[in-house]
Amino acid sequence: MSLYNHFSRNALSDIPKCADIRRISFRVYVGDIVLQQFAQSRQSVRCHAALSASAAASSKPRGAFFSKRVKKLFIRRLLRATCCLNDLRLTVIAIPANMPQSPIATKHFFGYLRPMWESYKKGYKAWLQLEKSLSENSIEAYLRDVDKLTQYLQTSDNLKAPDAIALGDLQEFLHRIAELGFNTASQARILSGIRSFYKYCFIEQIIRQDPTTLLESPKLKRALPDVLSFDEIEDIIGRIDLSKPEGGRNKAILETMYSCGLRVSEVVNLRISCLYLDVGYIRVIGKGDKERLVPIGSSAIKYILIYQQDIRAHHRTKPGHEDTLFLNRRGGRLTRQMIFLLLKDLVRQAGITKNISPHTFRHSFATHLVEGGADLRAVQEMLGHESITTTEIYTHLDREFLRETLHRYHPAYRR
Repeated sequence: MSLYNHFSRNALSDIPKCADIRRISFRVYVGDIVLQQFAQSRQSVRCHAALSASAAASSKPRGAFFSKRVKKLFIRRLLRATCCLNDLRLTVIAIPANMPQSPIATKHFFGYLRPMWESYKKGYKAWLQLEKSLSENSIEAYLRDVDKLTQYLQTSDNLKAPDAIALGDLQEFLHRIAELGFNTASQARILSGIRSFYKYCFIEQIIRQDPTTLLESPKLKRALPDVLSFDEIEDIIGRIDLSKPEGGRNKAILETMYSCGLRVSEVVNLRISCLYLDVGYIRVIGKGDKERLVPIGSSAIKYILIYQQDIRAHHRTKPGHEDTLFLNRRGGRLTRQMIFLLLKDLVRQAGITKNISPHTFRHSFATHLVEGGADLRAVQEMLGHESITTTEIYTHLDREFLRETLHRYHPAYRR
């Protein structure tokens, strides 16, 4: 079998002579492609690829997949082609010169190279957890943004390491997701994740220059959110079937969401130890593990106590969820999707045609407070907004407030 060494003699000569380079004695066969790993005591030089003579001579391309077990055990270590020498990071991709130039073979080979990004994503995930203190949902969203970029690079046969990507590559990526039908808000959301990833890479000296610095963000239209009237909220909550065991739990959930203006993730993570019902407050752990105290209404308190005493007390609780307030049938924590589906079903029963989600209850909570004359700073504190500009959108939803402002201050209306 003929092996075509990817690393030239000049590249290997750059490694300090004192480094102990030793050959690992295992190979992973992927069809006719042989991947070998070379390692040294402290750093590693990876990815040695070749084709067998039989595959080179054959006109029929040969492609095969790793088994799931082999993928899990070896592919990440074998295909991360990063060489760290004298604090200089070089990314290497080994493609044999005699590899059949068929689209199928190329697609398979680039599919194996995609895990090259896994090491960067692992470090990025740890950075988001430890440095940014983001929630698991936010971390998953940021990692999905990076996955979209790697998927684009793979499908365009242009898979590169983070330090090899230029501004033009990212501009083409944004153009591509716009063609796929992503609206401007989604494009801005994805771009935010890419910017965050490259900020991490720059801090960790993986890249020398941030290619996202000159990348223009799409212009956003400030759309007003849908809100429900108080009667519509009462109608939706009234559709809950209290004869079922989960009915009392669902009523307590929706009453709490509207009474406190909670995010759906804050509801599913609400703890019994965070309830101070005797004084009418709950402690909410929001984005970035930021805590705030929110007043809770008497109706929500009533149904939480009914749920705790008459329903939850008779359910078996999974280990680790003893402090979780709202549980599913199996005694574990509810998911956001479960509450979304619950609300969609109740909205359909009520005959409401608006585009309703759990976040609509939060919008309605804030809008009704502003319409009632609540101070905007107080609303900001209860919602847990970091900036007052985020809360100001609810002043635009208060039509009576706008009309009163015109009558009070505009000279044409004071005649």
